[in-house]
Amino acid sequence: MHQKIIKPLALGITLAGSCVTAAEQVTDAIAPEATSAVQATSEVTAAQYIVAAAHPLASEAGYRVLQQGGSAIDAMVAVQTVLGLVEPQSSGLGGGAFLVYYDAESGKLTTFDGRETAPLAATPELFLKDGQPLKFYDAVVGGRSVGTPGTVKLLGDTHAKFGKLAWSDLLAPAAELARKGFTVSERLASSIAKDRDRLYRYPVTRAYFFNADGSPLQTSQTLTNEAYAATLDTLATKGADAFYFGSIAEDIVATVTGAEGNPGVLALQDFSVYRIKERAPVCGGFMSYEVCGMGPPSSGALTVGQILGIADQFRMQQRSADDPISWQIIGDASRLAFADRGRYMADTDYVPMPSGLLDEGYLKSRAALIKPGEALSEVAPGEPSWENAVSLADDESIELPSTSHFVIRDAKGNIVSMTTTIENGFGSRLMSNGFLLNNELTDFSFRAHKDGLPIANRVEPGKRPRSSMSPTIVMKDGVPYMAVGSPGGSRIIGYVSSALIRHLAWGESLDSAFNSPHAVNRFGTYDVELGAQSDGLATSLEGMGFKVNRRDLNSGLHGFVIKSDGTMVGAADKRREGVVLGD
Repeated sequence: MHQKIIKPLALGITLAGSCVTAAEQVTDAIAPEATSAVQATSEVTAAQYIVAAAHPLASEAGYRVLQQGGSAIDAMVAVQTVLGLVEPQSSGLGGGAFLVYYDAESGKLTTFDGRETAPLAATPELFLKDGQPLKFYDAVVGGRSVGTPGTVKLLGDTHAKFGKLAWSDLLAPAAELARKGFTVSERLASSIAKDRDRLYRYPVTRAYFFNADGSPLQTSQTLTNEAYAATLDTLATKGADAFYFGSIAEDIVATVTGAEGNPGVLALQDFSVYRIKERAPVCGGFMSYEVCGMGPPSSGALTVGQILGIADQFRMQQRSADDPISWQIIGDASRLAFADRGRYMADTDYVPMPSGLLDEGYLKSRAALIKPGEALSEVAPGEPSWENAVSLADDESIELPSTSHFVIRDAKGNIVSMTTTIENGFGSRLMSNGFLLNNELTDFSFRAHKDGLPIANRVEPGKRPRSSMSPTIVMKDGVPYMAVGSPGGSRIIGYVSSALIRHLAWGESLDSAFNSPHAVNRFGTYDVELGAQSDGLATSLEGMGFKVNRRDLNSGLHGFVIKSDGTMVGAADKRREGVVLGD
């Protein structure tokens, strides 16, 4: 399937390096021909097109497509297929994605739901044993957690609608890279080492991520993946539907149902009935902006919208990042929003949901609960308006950090903001056809009912599990101003919200907004990123009554803004390997 050859690191990009040198190094890793790409360590200014993704090789693949006159959707196909190869722990063909898309010709903002679905044979007891929830990793590792993948169909359907270049040409860079090999990055090697026991469990995964002596792959090794290249070749010649009908789907089903110790119930029928759903964006107001993103089954845009809408009642533009009370307000706004999220938000194709979660009057009533300078002692879901109210219990699902986000704008002004995932790092730890399979079903609540009431995010056949992915496009005066998003499990919502407040309200550059220390509160405990820069904030928050947890917080924010003269400024989160490339 692959070769592992120890050799010097081919891709020598560092955050402290020269801008031009970094771009040259990215180019040399793909092909010897020259490029006009410019990569900066902080922010990139571009005149015609821009791409920011979580790995230099993925950004380069997207940049080359844009350079050849391709559309943002064309570049998206190239970026995603390379990401699935070089950053397999985060996303790939075996997962799902949410796309927020701006079509410049029509001036329309829309979203595409490529979320995985529960097998038709799934029951609400999928993650219960003797009536009790399984331990998280007992549910994750193996076939039980695998949902029907949506990423390939999302790529195929949107390319058929908005693509300009040939589908097969867009898959070629990842296929070539898979055959020639790529250098294992420090982040991938570290992820493999940390997940060694779970990755080692299944033979195919073990053979790919470990050397013959059983040691995990190391930074600077070269990794090839002939099986991945062969899959892309099949998709290139037969189209995206070849993923859902034929040998690829058959192999996935066999892998899932045959997973020793924890088989799943995925079937070929799940592939044949899978559909991408185009949905209207969910938009919430903040200052003079409309912050738009993905609605259910994602909780992203609704929860981000609630946080910003509540914080807006306190005129955040008159406050600052240096004021601990700003973060107390943001933290309590987040807690209130997450309480609503846990009670009400799920796949609305299956469960009803309040219509008034972003109503101005409702957000004002929630903001009235917050006392500046004093943490809320208790937080409960509110009572937003809805037409056919039902009684629901609070959700108990777990979302751990993983995932990837990228943004693209082409020369015509079309914009992609896409968050893509296989859920937990390395997903189910099962591989098929050269890629990892998701564990997305563990985003459902393991319990179906609590205290006699149903949980909205319970497992149901064909249902899409709730997500926190928050791909976002910010509109101002009816036109796009900003595209942004991040990985990070349920902390994605906090990462995106705070980046938006930092930039839109406090005027921080994207580089500062993305790379300043994080402070995120979802369920009461305030997670404050480790580092001397945030020690004072942590102490102040404790003084206001919060329980504070100082810890590493691994976001992966990527985004750009469009200035009044039409130029773009992009930035990437330094916590990961992201690179911004522009003309």
